[in-house]
Amino acid sequence: HSSWRDLITQAGADQSMSRKGNCFDNAVMENFFGQLKTEMYYNQKFSSFEQLEQAIDSYITWYNTQRLQTQFQGQTPTEKRHQALQPQPK
Repeated sequence: HSSWRDLITQAGADQSMSRKGNCFDNAVMENFFGQLKTEMYYNQKFSSFEQLEQAIDSYITWYNTQRLQTQFQGQTPTEKRHQALQPQPK
């Protein structure tokens, strides 16, 4: 809608959209937010925005530093990132 685009422009933000006909552009983030909602949000009650914000921050920290990932062979995302940044033997 043009009113949404106008609001984005007024806020000085850039609109981000997938390429036409390519639903996979944002698949990784869609998957993450689906997991966040399932593991942290559903069936919870938050009494304030600040409480929700803290819960999201805590979840992201837990997800990156403690949640083991099968696609990373049982490592956390932080461990996998650290491993990927290490110099590779020649």
